[in-house]
Amino acid sequence: MLTRDLAIVRYERGRVVPDLLRRETHARYPAFARRMLAVYRAGTGRGRRDLHQEGERGFEGEADCDPRRVRAFCRLLDQESEFHTPARGEGAALRLAVFTRAAALGTEVATEELRATIASELGRPWPEVERDLYSDAPGLQPLVAFRGFADWQGQLAGPEALLSCYNVAQVQACLYQAERMTVVARDDFKTILRYAKLAGLLHEIRRLGAERYRFDLAGPASVLRATRRYGVRFACFLPALLACRGWLLEAVVRTPWGGRARLRISSRLGLRSRMPAPSEFDSGVEERFARAFGEVREGWRLLREAEVLWEGQTAFVPDFVFRHEGGREVLFEIVGFWTPRYLERKRETLAKFSSHRILVAVPRETVRRGWAPSRDTVVYTTAPRVEDVLEVLRRVVEEDGLDSPGGAGSA
Repeated sequence: MLTRDLAIVRYERGRVVPDLLRRETHARYPAFARRMLAVYRAGTGRGRRDLHQEGERGFEGEADCDPRRVRAFCRLLDQESEFHTPARGEGAALRLAVFTRAAALGTEVATEELRATIASELGRPWPEVERDLYSDAPGLQPLVAFRGFADWQGQLAGPEALLSCYNVAQVQACLYQAERMTVVARDDFKTILRYAKLAGLLHEIRRLGAERYRFDLAGPASVLRATRRYGVRFACFLPALLACRGWLLEAVVRTPWGGRARLRISSRLGLRSRMPAPSEFDSGVEERFARAFGEVREGWRLLREAEVLWEGQTAFVPDFVFRHEGGREVLFEIVGFWTPRYLERKRETLAKFSSHRILVAVPRETVRRGWAPSRDTVVYTTAPRVEDVLEVLRRVVEEDGLDSPGGAGSA
């Protein structure tokens, strides 16, 4: 991420407009990015400040270039680099040793002889001594290795990856000043919830339709006072959201003069995350069942993670939803082969949402260990059998009178 001083943002009619580089308006920037990458790839042994200065020279003559852009590129490149960093106090101790020996040898000794003598007394080659002499100064720390840029699949690499990281980092920098954030999503609910919790964000959830939810994200710090640390949590959450599909984000951001403006972006903007996209299935058991069931059977359509249940700060996204052509919904959760703690937490979650019709598939081994099956439980060995699940769904049809599309409504 970038520091706040590298954020480039405009405020237009109550909107927040981050600095985004696009091919149609910044056609020269891929070439600039390519040159900066070449500097770092060939820069092993050179100091950080030296690399920055050469990178900056690559932008000479470019009229449309805020100096903060160049510094932002340098910071992003530094974050993908490893620089030699001495132990605390090591640089000062080395300088004291070198200068003390140099003073003792006097000025009459030739430079090369002086260096050779000092290196011999220290038991280190002179190039290494020279490298470490001021390596506690960040600008002089030498580059050890450069990892480069690529997304999780290696599909976006080189200058395009650097420019993509720049765009994401500028949006993140806007969120440093965010007070609250709203995400409307129709896919990947479980991923959104998981990373909202990991970022320490409180969340309220509202259903907007059959397959759309609104997540209002806030936190204890924002209730009492606005803090940059909490804005950083929003920024940390962004890459996970970018890896998801079908979302719209809106954030309320404080302006430099004390007002409020709105940042609005969506999955259509084309920002790329370097995080992996959410897996279609959490386990091979789920995948095998979904493949065997297909999209529709006996009037029931199978939907993947299409429902969010919540109570206070506890949210639960069942693995599947069966939606009948008559409108009835039955949730389906597949319990995996996990630890006793996992099973206990799963029991607690299912008990908390017991007012919903939840069909549960449980491994036979788990039943042997004490899981008491109910009438809505399917016991399986390697994966739930489609016929066993359909048997429960047929009972739902009989109980609710769903023989035709004019049957019972949604639960």
